[in-house]
Amino acid sequence: MTEGVRDGELPDDLTAAEAGMWQAFRNGSVYDLSSGDVQVDDPHGGHPWGPERTVRARIVCWLLLDGPLALAGRVSALKLAGLRITGALDLAGGTVTPYVELRGCRFDDEVLLPEAHFTTVRLVDCAVPRLEAARVRTEGDLHLPRCRFLGGVRLTDAHIGTDLLLNQAVVYRDRSGRSIAADGLTVGQDLQADLLESYGELSLRSAKVGVSLSLRGARLRNPHGRALNAPQLTVGRTLYLTPAGVGGPWQSGTTPARGTRIQRFECQGGIRLDDGRFGDAVDLERARFTFTDDQELSLRRVQAPELRFLGEEPQRGRVVLSGARTVNLVDGAASWPGPGRLHMGGFVYENLVPQGRFPLTRRLDWVAAATAEYNPEPYERLATVLRAAGEDEDAREVQLAKQRRRRETLPVAAKFWGYAQDVTVAYGYRPGRAAVWMTVLWAAGTLAFAHAPHPPMSSGGHPVWDPALFVLDLLLPVIDLGQAGQWRLSGGWQWAAAVMILLGWILATTVAAGATRLLRRL
Repeated sequence: MTEGVRDGELPDDLTAAEAGMWQAFRNGSVYDLSSGDVQVDDPHGGHPWGPERTVRARIVCWLLLDGPLALAGRVSALKLAGLRITGALDLAGGTVTPYVELRGCRFDDEVLLPEAHFTTVRLVDCAVPRLEAARVRTEGDLHLPRCRFLGGVRLTDAHIGTDLLLNQAVVYRDRSGRSIAADGLTVGQDLQADLLESYGELSLRSAKVGVSLSLRGARLRNPHGRALNAPQLTVGRTLYLTPAGVGGPWQSGTTPARGTRIQRFECQGGIRLDDGRFGDAVDLERARFTFTDDQELSLRRVQAPELRFLGEEPQRGRVVLSGARTVNLVDGAASWPGPGRLHMGGFVYENLVPQGRFPLTRRLDWVAAATAEYNPEPYERLATVLRAAGEDEDAREVQLAKQRRRRETLPVAAKFWGYAQDVTVAYGYRPGRAAVWMTVLWAAGTLAFAHAPHPPMSSGGHPVWDPALFVLDLLLPVIDLGQAGQWRLSGGWQWAAAVMILLGWILATTVAAGATRLLRRL
């Protein structure tokens, strides 16, 4: 570029549309070539835009990288509306100082921004064949709302100084099957992708978002693979996979205004959030998942102060929480999948905050669904949480359910012993049963042995026959009341006495086992 052009003289080969853009750039004003007809001006529509609203990409690059000085008292900026840009917009490796904002523009070829450095870039409602912006850096925002990208977006290792906006964008897959490839992305504040439509894999592996990541009302479609692939994702506050208000300001957690249409977060394809770190919460309120049998919502080793698992129950696929840790588990009975499709090995939570009715029987079904084979850990975790919340009776019911589940894995003899403990004192978790059984046996035995022949073992020095004390002496092991060894029984009465002794030992052993478990918990 010559010195004269740098000072503001127009280059000789500019078209009328490019000359107007040149002057608007120096003035920092909006250069708008829209016709005023909504259908004609739709950048995603089929109406042709002629040379009167067409500029060359290389002239745009010229302006941004080495454009003329601003007019006196003005700040140069590229603000375009309703223009068609031909050729590839290639700013790779460049440093762009002016503010950039393009609204309702149509690109014939891809936009290339790898390793470029910007202050702020806004592409709003633009039609772009593909955005290639690996390792791009912006000091301010990168806004791409309502844009359509036919060949995907690449933001690998990009660094956005403040906000990244993808609200209402429509992104189709690239040749590798990804819609948005943003592995290693860093966003200083918020990443907002409300009402995003993604057709392919949205990849955010090892991405870092300073504040919140919002996918409210988004629709992710990748039926044969992962729709959201974001292991080792770090979010300073909350990940929102929640509804959004269409045409209104409604957000999750508030009451929508009358007439506001609600669009849920919908995902067709797997989700992987393994090893994610979230400062506030992972919110799945009213989320809808459509999986194949091989796909899953994977939250392995996720850490978040709160997990709001309030979406619809997936009809197929799995939910995996193995190794995840949260303080508050906010959930609903209708949100969890059935047996064999829930995995919670090593899942740690400290408080349960059920939304709606979630009785203990359903909670036990929830644990059973997560343990296709017996595993004591989920039962122990649930019992610990209930006990910490003061629900001691419910905690005992959980421990009892654990013992019954364990019994299914034991050999026949051990099963028999387990059933005996269950029927008598419920494995020691209902010790009051021992007193009931002891009273019943004592009363029945007293009535029976009152009619038993009972010659003394020796002719002298024996106590007075008392059937009540005799039966009690049989039932209480270790303790000697001086009756059982003083009388000689014969025939069936010997067998009756042996049964009383055996039942007494069973009751005593089960009570002792229950007391031992109680002392361990204390």
